[in-house]
Amino acid sequence: MSNQKLTRSRDVAVLLEVMKRLREGCPWDKVQTFETIAPYTIEEAYEVASAIADKDFKALPSELGDLLFQVVFHARMAEEQGHFDFGDVVEAVTAKMIRRHPHVFGDEKAESDAGAQKDFWEKLKESERTAAGQTSLLDDVASALPALTRAEKLQRRASSVGFDWNNASHVLDKIAEEAREVLAAESHDEREDEIGDLLFVIANLARHLRVDPEAALRRTNAKFTRRFHFIEEVLGDRMGKASLEEMEALWQRAKQAEKVNP
Repeated sequence: MSNQKLTRSRDVAVLLEVMKRLREGCPWDKVQTFETIAPYTIEEAYEVASAIADKDFKALPSELGDLLFQVVFHARMAEEQGHFDFGDVVEAVTAKMIRRHPHVFGDEKAESDAGAQKDFWEKLKESERTAAGQTSLLDDVASALPALTRAEKLQRRASSVGFDWNNASHVLDKIAEEAREVLAAESHDEREDEIGDLLFVIANLARHLRVDPEAALRRTNAKFTRRFHFIEEVLGDRMGKASLEEMEALWQRAKQAEKVNP
């Protein structure tokens, strides 16, 4: 295929050839490394999530394609260095999915509901960590995860061996304690440390209430954006000149409008 003229295709083999030629012929692609491409991989994953959140199914195929291309990019660099190739990636994930779903691909009976099935997966992943020689429950919680997501995952792992508060009310007490420590902090480093502690406990509260903290914050970001846009539209050229009281009144109008037309 190396001398063949390429065109749009639904064949994964063509995509792999596109990547190969880019690495051989494009000055930018040739100098990339795992480290330089990793941030783009994360960015593309967020763009997929954004299209899903917006229910933009017209854009979603393109965004998923961009994310797939990141996988192909990493696999091509690995192949060049003799580590593995795209086929190994496909084989690894296929084997993992079959192994983790014996109730679908084997003879075991499925768990009674999604929650019980998730508990089964956690036990299975624990055995996989042991087999891989990982000694800590926290070893495979990826350090590159968004901080709130990683906090929730770390706490969930710790909770599996009883290192946790008994209920959400105890977590609320801890939030109040951490908030007081933020106010008492005197240096920038202390404030950063205490605010980190506060956010960590808030992530724990979200877990106790079965709320995804990252999703909750994204939802609030979207809400803030909508309401701020309303203020901008009403004020127009007066934006930046209006008083805080006037902007707060407009904020409340936007908030009330959302309650009437959710």
